[in-house]
Amino acid sequence: MLRRIDLRASGAPAEPDALASVLPRAEFDVEAAVEAVRPICSDIAQHGVHALRKYAEKFDHVVPPSFRVPADALDKALHDLDPQLRRAFEISIERRRLVSRAELGDHQVDVDVASGARVSQRMTPVDRVGLYVPGGVAPLASTVIMNVVPAQVAGVGSLALASTPQREFGGLPHPSILALCALLGVDEVYAVGGSQAVPMFAYGVPGLCPKVNMITGPGNIYTVAAKRLVKGLVGIDSEAGPTEIAILADDSAVPAFVAADLISQSEHDPAAASVLITDSETLVAAVEDELKLQVAQARHAARIEASLTGQQSGVVLVDDLDAGIAVADAYAAEHLEIQTRDAAAVSTKINNAGAIFLGSWSPVSLGDYSAGSTHVLPTAGCACHSSGLNVKSYLKAVHVIDYSEDALAEIADSVVTFAEAEDLPSHGRAISIRQERTR
Repeated sequence: MLRRIDLRASGAPAEPDALASVLPRAEFDVEAAVEAVRPICSDIAQHGVHALRKYAEKFDHVVPPSFRVPADALDKALHDLDPQLRRAFEISIERRRLVSRAELGDHQVDVDVASGARVSQRMTPVDRVGLYVPGGVAPLASTVIMNVVPAQVAGVGSLALASTPQREFGGLPHPSILALCALLGVDEVYAVGGSQAVPMFAYGVPGLCPKVNMITGPGNIYTVAAKRLVKGLVGIDSEAGPTEIAILADDSAVPAFVAADLISQSEHDPAAASVLITDSETLVAAVEDELKLQVAQARHAARIEASLTGQQSGVVLVDDLDAGIAVADAYAAEHLEIQTRDAAAVSTKINNAGAIFLGSWSPVSLGDYSAGSTHVLPTAGCACHSSGLNVKSYLKAVHVIDYSEDALAEIADSVVTFAEAEDLPSHGRAISIRQERTR
């Protein structure tokens, strides 16, 4: 089922970039999608609610009675929520909040660089954030938690959330999404799909939705393209593509677990990537047998099979564990599972991964819901330079500079010299004029 890439016997390129180029990867042409969403963004910026109605009918095949979800609909969704599901939501919220509070750390750092010369760093939250929660192929209620909880812990004052309207629910987002919003105290909720929600948040819609300062949350390629278009006007978290899992495993791994974990991410999307990196032919054969059994029993078998047989998925055979670590680092997976002997020690050799899951009892599905970690993570190799969504994503660092007269005098000549070297004499003059006035 999985295609094979054999990098054994020095078949692997030495340089990380060259190695990454031979590994499975989904095609994700955001630039092409940008041209498709550019007129949508422009139309919503100019025509507001009228344009939202037009695109809701075109893309979602339902126009909500009200784009802003009424308070009674949120209350009803929470009231009707299955008690067992509510408890699962509450556990996930509690654990994500615990980790978020720890992520927050110190809000202020003070450094005395010399006598009377202090530089402080103060962390301040973004004022207003628009959060998008996908509701198309699967209503990702868990993404409500992953977006809202760290934003609340960071101290964001105004949160607005949008999710796709559903025909079967009368134009409202999925009830689980609404119930979680009510549970978390988010009362500004919009029934608007991703490629429309992004410009609604970025430009604001008079009489409906005030402009935000930042947009977070995953979505399909058109949502990502819209985020690229408005980046700069507002902040964004990332340009997340199809989900991906890489499993670095040796012959100690349990084949049934490995197969189940590969399948779990393939269930998201036919374009999802599932990659096994191993030096064990025996493991590969056993995993293939398990895949045949488990995929046949899966509810979304067609979607899973499309993902597993796509060019973005496969088995990468390596000579040994060190070679596997190099491949995993070059791939820079959104989710990296390490199912080897002494997985914790192996993980210390990995630099590039959105999140790392250790051993047989920490599957990616745990992180998707209730581990306490974030599941909004960098994809498409972006883990080599970016982090997952967390509390600090919603904070801005502000330096506060406080020098006394003597502290400025001590360094004045150095600053003037520096300014002259850059041919910016007026910069230096802003220093020297102060020295002259105090003589």
